[in-house]
Order: sequence, then structure tokens, then C-alpha cells
Amino acid sequence: MTAMPHGGPMDFQAIILCGPGSSLSTFTSRPEEFPKCLIQVANRPMVFYAIDFCRRSGIADITLITPPVSYAPLRAALDQNPYLTSFYSLSVSVVAPKDLEMTICINTNFLLLPCNIICEIPGESILEAWMATRCVISDSNNSRGARHPSPPAKSYFNRQLEARSGGLAVYYQTDNREESIQEEVTDLVAIAPLEHDEAPIVPPLKGPLVPRFNLSKLFMSMPMDTIKEKIKQDKGLLIRHSLIQNCPRIRILTTFRDAHVYVFPYWVKDLLHYQSRLESVSEDLVGIWAKSGWQKGLGNKLGLTMDFNKDTAEQDYSSPKTSPTGAFVDKVIDLRGMSTTRTRLSPEMQPESLFQSAATELPHILAYVHRGSAPFIRRVDNTGVLVSTSLFLAKLPSIEEVGWKAASPLAHAHKVAYPEGVASPSNITKKDCLLCENVIVESAAVIKESVIGANCQIGSSARIVRCVLMEGVVIESRAQLTGCVIGQRVQIGRESVLKGCEVQDANVIPKETNTRDEKFMVSETLCI
Repeated sequence: MTAMPHGGPMDFQAIILCGPGSSLSTFTSRPEEFPKCLIQVANRPMVFYAIDFCRRSGIADITLITPPVSYAPLRAALDQNPYLTSFYSLSVSVVAPKDLEMTICINTNFLLLPCNIICEIPGESILEAWMATRCVISDSNNSRGARHPSPPAKSYFNRQLEARSGGLAVYYQTDNREESIQEEVTDLVAIAPLEHDEAPIVPPLKGPLVPRFNLSKLFMSMPMDTIKEKIKQDKGLLIRHSLIQNCPRIRILTTFRDAHVYVFPYWVKDLLHYQSRLESVSEDLVGIWAKSGWQKGLGNKLGLTMDFNKDTAEQDYSSPKTSPTGAFVDKVIDLRGMSTTRTRLSPEMQPESLFQSAATELPHILAYVHRGSAPFIRRVDNTGVLVSTSLFLAKLPSIEEVGWKAASPLAHAHKVAYPEGVASPSNITKKDCLLCENVIVESAAVIKESVIGANCQIGSSARIVRCVLMEGVVIESRAQLTGCVIGQRVQIGRESVLKGCEVQDANVIPKETNTRDEKFMVSETLCI
């Protein structure tokens, strides 16, 4: 049974992106049968965690965006998988546009997140931080004599219609954590603290007013792989003088990662509609938006100051173009002119010619940088993180052990869901193992620090250490597996010894196979 959702902000909707999953190619080679979002993480479909995060945040309007080829298996899983059907009174829609266009289903402020996020952080706190900080920054800009101040409003919801809100991106620490892996992908993140009059405050029990939310202004967000390429090309990391001049209190972080969890105001839908060549939300939209905070003119070129909601009756457009929300523009923005190395705009790209009036001052994009290992947050986008995350979740105390209130929202009800299927004698370390429904374990088997999926069969005297087994796996007698990920319906022959291997779904490993660090694909393996 699943707890009732939090009564959180009701003017938000959630958009969950369920991509093809090229980084987990061993298990996503047939997306028409088994897409990435259904890969099991600690015995649950990956997308379960993203939906559950939205549910715990109080968001009931949830839409999954998936490629057309994966629509059928995803829809079937939502209707049949016991974990995904456990969200009672929660409707999850699936949209499969041909070009993965997500703006077609955005109707209000929205939370954008990937299907591979596993997050223990209360989502309502992230949404509340965005709402509170947005109001304070808007007031601060107006008090400083903003060129286009928004008129006073009685509530946040009325202000949202009149002022331009910024965005919020979430980042998390990757190193010095139990589940950290070697050479994990990171991002270069440049942040600066909010000014005193920009931080939301609440009265504590004692003492002066203090900031409530740990947010920063985001000035740069770029994958470290891109940074390394630039360093190799330029023989060093080149930093613009304008960044240091405009942001003297800046901090540059290199061991954090973009969680791909974003809070966006509704107007971003129109921006994405017009800027159709923004291929990546993280690099193109968020990365350029962050740079526009210190790189003069970039925000105008991107369209951040464009008034999508302005009444166009007073304007005289010779050949207007209409947005889905009724806004008009007189020219499509040329993204090819958005190079960060150009110092001047071409005459036809001057902000004055494109945008005769701005809605507000340039809106900021903020960053919540999560430090430390608790609460847990991770993106599962490669096999190493899949294993480390699954094993970490297996160590969480179950609801059966500590009760519903004390258990983590990521915890399972039981460590061993079907104890009747475990023969004696056998050695299973329950503190760091998860065994799903209908798992059969024969006598003298040893299972340590592992996750075993539903309907698996473990033969007598088999040894499984630090492994992740998905549904329907058969391990024959005296087989030994260490640090392996085994796909659905795989059969491992007796007396086989596998270390650090990945085995694709529906594969058969011959008996007495002895190998290390191999990927077994169905097309490459002789099944006997």
C-alpha cells in the first residue's frame, strides 16, 4: 500500500522524460519490448521512483514523454506492474510524440525530471523554495528600480501572471559517498550566493531572521566532458573577465552533477516552442540561461526577456506569428548567433530590433546544490551507478523492521518478500540484501549484498556477491557471481564463474563458463 500524497502545490504539473537509454545499452537494445524507464533498480521499475517523487511532492498531474516505439510496453507496465499500479487515485498519462516535443502537454508551471532520478529529498521543499525565492527576488528587483517593475499583487498566483519568474536546477555531490563509483560523470557548476534582500526568510523561534532555503544563483553549468575537450583544444580553461567582474563571490564546483530536475515557470513553454533548436535542456537551455546572468546580451538573444504574455493589441506587427498561448513575435530568433565567443551582435540580431519591450528584468536561474550523502539523490544512467544504487537501497531498513513513519520513502516493505522459498541451510545477509516475490533459494546457497528480482531461482551451493539479478533469472548449482548485472530471464550454467559481467536479457551462459568483465549479448552468445 502506498501512502496518501502530500497536499502540496496544485498549480504544478510534472513532465517525466523517458528517453531511449543509450548509456544502458546492454539492457535497452530492444526499446520496443523493454525501454530504459522499465529497467529494475532495487526490484522496482526505474520510472517508479520518478513518479513516486512527484506523488510525494503533491503533484497529481504527471505526464511521461516517451519515443513512439516504447509507448506500448510503458503503457502496459503502468496498467499491470504491481509497483506502478500501487499509486491509487493517481493518473499518469503517456505521450509519445514523433519528435519528443514536450511542450504540447504543458499547461502551467512545471517540474521537469528524467525517468532515471531516484530522490529522497522532499520534492515539496524544492517547489516551495522556488516559489518563495521567486517572490522575494521579484520584490527586490522592483525595489531597486527595475525598468519594468511588475505591479503589486495580493498573492503569488496572481503575480505569476504579471511578472517573469526564473527557474531552478538541482545538483548533487558525487564523491565521498557510499555509493560513489570511479570516474563518475560530473559537471562544472559555477554558483554565487543570493544577495541579502534576495533570500527568502522566515522568523525562527529565537534570534534574528535567517534564510530558509539553501539556494544560489547559477552562472555556469556544463558537463566536465565538454570542459575537458575545451581544455585540450585551448591548452587550458579560459574564463571570461566578465564572469569574475560581475560575480566576484563565485564558486566553481567540479565534483557535483546536474540531477536534471528543474522547476520552470509556464512561460518557458513558449521559449522552448520558439527556440526549437534547443536540443538539450541541460546544456542548451539551462547552460545558456545561466551564462546570460553575466554575459551581456545573451539573455536577449535567447529570448529570456521576451514578453510572451503581453497584450499585442497595442503593437503593430506587419507579419505576426502566433504561439500556442496567443503571443506574437515578429521574428524567429537565430540560435547560430548565440556563440559565447562573439562580442557584438549582428544588426539584425540587436535586442532593440527583436524585442521592443521586455516583460521584466532578466530572470535568474537558481541552483539548489545538495551536499553530503543524505537525503539520497542519484541519476541512474550507467551500469556502475545501477549496481551501486541498487545495493545502497538494499541496505535501507525495511518498513517491516522500523515501521512506516521511520522508514525511508525509498525502502521496501520486506527484505525477503517470500521467506517460504528460502531453503535451509542457506546464508542470506538480510541487512544488505533484497529478495523479491517468488524467489526460490535452494540449500547451501550464499547471497550477500545483492538484489534478487521476482521469480528468480538460485541453485544449491550457488554463491552471489554484490550482484543485481532482474526478473526470472535462473542460477544453476555451484555457479559463482561477483559484481554482475544479470538481465531478465537469463540462465547461468552450473559451475560458471562470472566477475564484473553484464548479461543481456534472455541470454543463456553455458555451464562452466569462467570469465571477467565481459558483456554477454544474445547475438554474440551460443545458447546450448
